[in-house]
Amino acid sequence: MILGVSGLNASGKGEVVTFLTQRSFYARSLSDVLRGVLKERGEPETRERMIELGRALRASEGPGALAQRLIPQLHADRNYVIDSIRHPAEVAALRAAGQSFRLLWVEAEEDRRFERMRARGRSGDPLTLAELQRLEGRELGSADPAAQQLLAVRALADDVLHNDGAIAELHEQLGRLLRSNLYFARPDWDEYFMSIARVVATRSNCVKRKVAAVITVDRRVISTGYNGTPRGVMNCNEGGCPRCNSFGPGGADLGECVCSHAEENAITQSAYHGVSVRGGALYSTFCPCLMCTKMIINAGIAEVVFSAAYPLGDVSLRLLREAGVKVRQLGGDA
Repeated sequence: MILGVSGLNASGKGEVVTFLTQRSFYARSLSDVLRGVLKERGEPETRERMIELGRALRASEGPGALAQRLIPQLHADRNYVIDSIRHPAEVAALRAAGQSFRLLWVEAEEDRRFERMRARGRSGDPLTLAELQRLEGRELGSADPAAQQLLAVRALADDVLHNDGAIAELHEQLGRLLRSNLYFARPDWDEYFMSIARVVATRSNCVKRKVAAVITVDRRVISTGYNGTPRGVMNCNEGGCPRCNSFGPGGADLGECVCSHAEENAITQSAYHGVSVRGGALYSTFCPCLMCTKMIINAGIAEVVFSAAYPLGDVSLRLLREAGVKVRQLGGDA
């Protein structure tokens, strides 16, 4: 869950961030990206300098640059609140980040916001309404695509929070939003097990292709396997398989390959530890080859779910179906 927060100066964005961090959200800010760059350059951190740097980064790296720099720091197992969103391209980048994203716009009347600025006495805040209007005029919109575009950001908001009253009223609005459960997302079982398989694949030592398989029984992971040379044999990436290290044409000289396949390793690991896979499901990042297909059938596995097609997989799929094994392709590119 990622909640973006935007709004005009002193509208209450900081209070929204505080409320959410007290409820286990991790706070991040696009302004922190700018602060980090200024610190690296040894330059002073001022409001005017940050505005100019943001414009420069959007011009050189694209209008969503600040969000793109932040996204690699976001982890799928955490909830985040992100503030200082000031360009519609930043909203688009965060929406595409792969988690459930919603944009909150915090609204407050100009007079009320100016009163808050005067009360907080922050350095750099405008001292008159006219100065406030002048500063915000630059942020609301511009013909320059790299400049801040707050009005365009507001048009993309999923929810508008009105903050002209007491803080308790703002908190109540936030509580209702969280309780509505609009933002909650979780993978289904297929996505869950296939994502595990993709992580397992990163352990592969084969230089030609990284493949992994996960075997489940009653939605419990029983065994995992990835392709590579057998136990006790030099790893493929260290030269252990001459066939793979020669990088010959795909499908050629398969009988000379020293590497064990992912499905093969998952099944033999189960046997090694005395765990039955009968009636289970095998999730593989690639369609099984013919050799692994025969092992899957004889091991009693009832279902095969794979992601990418295998160049020589037609015979495997036909054999699996003939043997009564259920076969499905999940989000593949066959």
